[in-house]
Amino acid sequence: MLITWIKYGKPDVAMCLNGSLAGLVAITAGCDAVNVFGSFVIGILSGCMVCFIVWLLDYKLKVDDPVGAVAVHFGNGLLGTICVGLFACGTDTMPEAQGLFYGGGFHLLGVQLLGLLAIGAWTAVTMFITFYIIKKTVGLRVSAHEEIVGLDKMEHGLESAYAGFALEADVPGDYLETIQDSSYTPSVELDDAVPTKVIHSDGSISKVVIITKAEKFDKIKAALNEIGIGGMTVTKVSGCGVQKGQTSYYRGAKVNMELLPKLKVEVVVSEVPVADVVKAAKKALYTGNIGDGKIFVYDVADVVRISTGARGKDALKYEE
Repeated sequence: MLITWIKYGKPDVAMCLNGSLAGLVAITAGCDAVNVFGSFVIGILSGCMVCFIVWLLDYKLKVDDPVGAVAVHFGNGLLGTICVGLFACGTDTMPEAQGLFYGGGFHLLGVQLLGLLAIGAWTAVTMFITFYIIKKTVGLRVSAHEEIVGLDKMEHGLESAYAGFALEADVPGDYLETIQDSSYTPSVELDDAVPTKVIHSDGSISKVVIITKAEKFDKIKAALNEIGIGGMTVTKVSGCGVQKGQTSYYRGAKVNMELLPKLKVEVVVSEVPVADVVKAAKKALYTGNIGDGKIFVYDVADVVRISTGARGKDALKYEE
């Protein structure tokens, strides 16, 4: 609590709770071998350790650990094991355990370190074999669509076990299978499937609305950025096309889902030709499967920048 209070100006509740869990993890290894003072010191160290490991993973190693499980259990599991070799004081239940700070020398500390190496080697070998088998059979990673929607919905049929983490909850269970059937091949080529009519390439103002799957956002954003479009409005929406949604099953009961989660990207262009916008969107989004999305093009009568009062094409220009 003190570390986050000093660093951020106010205590971080999540980190405080993780600090409490870290203390429980760290003391587990030596709970019968240390006294009250040793437990107090180990608790303080574990609270500092969890903050350090979270910072190390997030800012240096760039490892995704959203709930701090690695920092709490791995980091303080190591710390607690080492602390046995430092703070063991020969209690009634463990009289032979004497740590470095209680006259036992380096023997117990060496035993603890050797134990960590043995556990690490065993874990590395067994997990490599396990993950290798999984990789060669069912695969280690789910699809991008399942990552966005969440495995609660796609694997277990739950709307959400963690409210707020899923981008959209109203996703039918067989939606993924329908839009990502690997055996499906497009019957037409890209240009025939999504014909482009060149309009307003002379500098007049147009609005392009792109509706597609949520997990395609990074691709469409990069594609538009490449042709010089940096401003856009992005909205999470629900809808369906001519297929009228998909049929799902919840606990064996048939449920008709007419609205599917979508992402709506809106851009207003004047200098950039609309044909370039449509072409870039087609290239980024097209797979030939149901759910690729649609592109709508509209005329824009006028644009007004509220902060300066500029109108028309001038309102779309970037100002320092």
